[in-house]
Amino acid sequence: MFAIYGTSGPIYQGTLENLPRISPVVRRGPVIAARRIGDQIEEVVLPTDSGATEASALGGQAVEAYKAMLPQNIERGPLYHANQIMQRQLVTVNADDDVARAWRVLVEHQIHQAPVLDSGQRLIGIVSERDLLTTLNVDDGQVRDVLARRVSDVMTTPVVAASPVTDIRRIARVMLDRDVEGVPIVNDAGTLVGFVSHSDIMRAIVTDPPLSIWR
Repeated sequence: MFAIYGTSGPIYQGTLENLPRISPVVRRGPVIAARRIGDQIEEVVLPTDSGATEASALGGQAVEAYKAMLPQNIERGPLYHANQIMQRQLVTVNADDDVARAWRVLVEHQIHQAPVLDSGQRLIGIVSERDLLTTLNVDDGQVRDVLARRVSDVMTTPVVAASPVTDIRRIARVMLDRDVEGVPIVNDAGTLVGFVSHSDIMRAIVTDPPLSIWR
């Protein structure tokens, strides 16, 4: 189950399938696009017929060797839910914090984004390094110049959140579809209880096998 929270409160609550009907999240402030330096095109030399045949044979042998190494019966573990992999020690910022303070919070905790709460401790958005850099001049990791901006001016809002029992495959789909690096986790009362990032999903896959994420 997913929900979308904005500055006026909950906007949507429903399934992943109905989520595309809602307008995508937008950033409050402009994002400075990276300047394109140039493209490098590498010439690809196609193999001859004999070379292709030889490569195909070698590839087939490699596949067979890999299959021989696999166990005959792979036991699938349970599908992981958000509450099994989410970060419970939350790092948040307030909407009325200045952007310099928000930047220090991200740097001190070595994170790339943080949920944004209003004065009533309700989730209203999310702010990332990319959002903050639109108003900061950072030199060697330290803030040198800063515009008089608040987190509410640059945060991404509304923000897509998920319930604790949402499976991680659906959360990963939201990250891809919405181009976000993390999804806040809220309970039935709308209280922020966790956060799932790209790293949390990847860590679950590589450190807790076997992991059943397919149906």
